[in-house]
Amino acid sequence: MDLKNNKITVGELMDHPGARAVFQKRFPMVMKHPLLGAARTVTLEQVLAFAQAYVPPKKINETLNDLRRA
Repeated sequence: MDLKNNKITVGELMDHPGARAVFQKRFPMVMKHPLLGAARTVTLEQVLAFAQAYVPPKKINETLNDLRRA
């Protein structure tokens, strides 16, 4: 999957079955969050900037690699 230099939106990721499966596998609690729908216009770059404070770098890199293969 082309992540568009991390400019792809959460909405585009959620609409892609492979990417959705990656997030479901790695972050199942996020997939159930009530604000997920409101985040559809947020870019992956913005998510990464926020996630770095809470998610270990190894998990972020593994997730990005899985998304690229999705």
